[in-house]
Parts: sequence; structure tokens; C-alpha cells
Amino acid sequence: QVQLMESGGGMVQAGGSLRLSCAASGMIVSFNAGNWYRQAPGSERELVATITYNSTTNYADSVKGRFTISRDSAKNTLYLQMNSLKPEDTAVYYCRQYVLAAPTQEYWPYWGQGTQVTVSS
Repeated sequence: QVQLMESGGGMVQAGGSLRLSCAASGMIVSFNAGNWYRQAPGSERELVATITYNSTTNYADSVKGRFTISRDSAKNTLYLQMNSLKPEDTAVYYCRQYVLAAPTQEYWPYWGQGTQVTVSS
């Protein structure tokens, strides 16, 4: 029905940058909120960034000023620009988007498959 495909993860040195993408496909009518989460080994999944339906953004304190969440509705894609990366940013990153898709009449949350980000010191 709706699939989210993540890309852009990889290995980078501390201080470097990566941009994650989360492309949605299917019978999409519109989007509501979008989120990026991350989960490091042995840790719980944590919310990193949120963008609302009207493009208001919120960030975890640990990434504020370094990460930027954005959306290109024409491309059905959610982004996370990550700058000044630190070793503690190492984790699997997951996107979640609330999508209204035919033939349903309400927004449902969909998750991406996860992409590994590794930051070396």
C-alpha cells in the first residue's frame, strides 16, 4: 500500500555531514507529520526530529543546531540533513511518516526500514 524507502546512511568521520532521505511510494493523497528516530546498540529508540503538517520543526536537544528535518512534498520525500556529526550520533536511523493513502480516509503511520549511520572519531 504505502512503502517508505530510506537512503543516505553510511560511514563518516567526526565533523562530517550526511543527508538521509525517506521516499514514500503508493497511492498517496497527502502527508501529516514526519519524524526521524534513531536507535543505538543497547539503547531504546529515541525521537530525533519532527516536522508537522505546516512545516513546524522540533529537535532533540542532542541534535539541535546540527540536524535539519525537511520535506519535499512534490517528491514525497522526507530528509534529515546531519552536520557536525559526532561519534555518539552512531545509530540506525528510522523515518516515520503519517500518510493519507487511498482508499483509507485517515492518516496512518508508516516506518522506513532503517539506515545505518556510523561516525568515527
